[in-house]
Amino acid sequence: MNAFTRRQFLSLSAAATGATLASRSMKVFASPVGKSAKISVAITPAIRTFSYNQIELLEGPMRRQFDTNHEFFLRLDEDRLLKPFRQLAGMKAPGEEMGGWYDIDPAFNGSGSFHGFIPGHSFGQYLSGLARAYAVTGSKPTQEKVRLLVQQFAPTVCSAFYDNYHLPAYTYDKTSCGLIDAYRLAGDETALAVHAAATAAVVPHLPEKALSRREQYALPHKDEAYCWDETYTLPENLFLAYRLTGNPRYRELATRFIEDDLYFDPLARGENVLPGEHAYSHVNAFSSAMQSYLVLGNAKHLRAAQNGFEFLRSTQSFATGGWGPDELFRVPGSGEIGASLSKSHASFETPCGAYGHFKIVRYLLAVTGDSRYGDSMENVLYNTILGAKPLQEDGTSFYYSDYNMHAHKGYHPDKWPCCSGTFPQITADYGISSYFHDDDGVYVNLYVPSRLKWQQHGANLSLTQSADYPHAAHTEFELKSDRDTTFAMRLRIPAWAGPKTALSINGKPFNADLTPGRFANVTRTWKSGDRIALEFDIPLTLQPVDPQHPKMVALQHGSLSLFAVNPTDAPVTRANLLRASQLSAGSLDWEAVIDTGKMAFKPFQAIGKEQYRLYQEVSD
Repeated sequence: MNAFTRRQFLSLSAAATGATLASRSMKVFASPVGKSAKISVAITPAIRTFSYNQIELLEGPMRRQFDTNHEFFLRLDEDRLLKPFRQLAGMKAPGEEMGGWYDIDPAFNGSGSFHGFIPGHSFGQYLSGLARAYAVTGSKPTQEKVRLLVQQFAPTVCSAFYDNYHLPAYTYDKTSCGLIDAYRLAGDETALAVHAAATAAVVPHLPEKALSRREQYALPHKDEAYCWDETYTLPENLFLAYRLTGNPRYRELATRFIEDDLYFDPLARGENVLPGEHAYSHVNAFSSAMQSYLVLGNAKHLRAAQNGFEFLRSTQSFATGGWGPDELFRVPGSGEIGASLSKSHASFETPCGAYGHFKIVRYLLAVTGDSRYGDSMENVLYNTILGAKPLQEDGTSFYYSDYNMHAHKGYHPDKWPCCSGTFPQITADYGISSYFHDDDGVYVNLYVPSRLKWQQHGANLSLTQSADYPHAAHTEFELKSDRDTTFAMRLRIPAWAGPKTALSINGKPFNADLTPGRFANVTRTWKSGDRIALEFDIPLTLQPVDPQHPKMVALQHGSLSLFAVNPTDAPVTRANLLRASQLSAGSLDWEAVIDTGKMAFKPFQAIGKEQYRLYQEVSD
């Protein structure tokens, strides 16, 4: 197979703009969808996600967060969203500017104000979030919004958009995701043609291979921001485009940007090359490793993703599951993560980081069946993203979780930053992250109020979960079926679960292997009306921030991090913390008794304007 070179793209796209570009690009990216498409995929995991519309979130904080984001982006004005694309295409561009990162500002130079940093950068993410929201809800106005945005975006597509553009790969990758989702989730049949045009438009502005930031800094550049592009995240969506269209050009382009030399090869060998790298984009790159593995079949890419994720979990993470203070990975053993508690308020890039974290967990869980990936997802869910403040009408966005010793929840100073784009994506993904399935049955990954509908061995089934977990120690399920059916129900038993964790079916104890850190497999003939209940034995534990700061500990109730609110500097001992208790069953308020009085604790989602502290310095 001949490589699809930059020169070929340049010859295709040199004079192309707008509709001309779309026409020419189709000659190269003709999309043979259907029987004529020859799609070669090496690996098909036995475990799969359900479709978005098969899982309904029920009343609770996850549903409220999803609904809020869905409604917010549904009412965003199309002219404002399209303004920078129309301006750079030389078209009339009505509507107000969005502001912040989203606008065009020739004065931006990588320092000072970030107004005009990446014009139109998050359009594809907003489009993706709406397409996913339509897939969840079936909302016709949402589907029409997606189709209108694709229709009006199409004539703006031009290579000139990326002239003197700081991060072409970064923005194209998000545009690619949005157009893919518009096609596969919202049924827009034109989106693949627009995707073809968008791809042809950007390739003349891309390097010959994936470049690390160090490599970009070594090249001539007008200002520092030209060194921050993320070509190493491109393969995931390019492989997805190939899988949708069968067009080998996407596969060739994806392969070209696999960052084997500096990232995946050493990770596959077990070398921790994370320190010093930009945190979120390099976690996002793990998903490119997984698509590379699934399409090309090289096991080194699976090893790279597994090893990279384990380095993330074991050497870079806070007790919350968040990672990357100041958006950088740190040297293990340096004590820098603990030191960040007094030096930084930018502890975890939350919507982006949680989105990338959820995504790689879904890939790894599907391929390996290892429930511990689900444990990690649960940690990030309850301790980070579920506590994110809502988007404001002017684009003011929650960005960093703050784990400083004097922490507050706040907003990012710039309007419409990257986290404004991943926020609607991850909240739409809550449902598909909660359940998985294979030919034998269903996997319950998250214990959240929800309803799953699916077919198993010809039977129509629904599983309704009622839970106030993790604030209450139990969750319950009710099964409905149009006939008796034998299948496996696998229930994730967290690695922290204590020996008193118990399962009952129809009110009677059920003897099952409830080994912590595994899925409990309950295979039986299920009847409509069967009820399943899980009671968790949830321990209180203390987690030091890193080995160099053993006296800086976070109080954990199972997966749930408990933050001291309005803390003082009064002495506290490990024993004080381990005797903490809820004020009442299922309460979000906790209390620990210390020598000078009481300390109040809350989970992240319950914190408002109070000062808080994740890590307590113990005196013993």
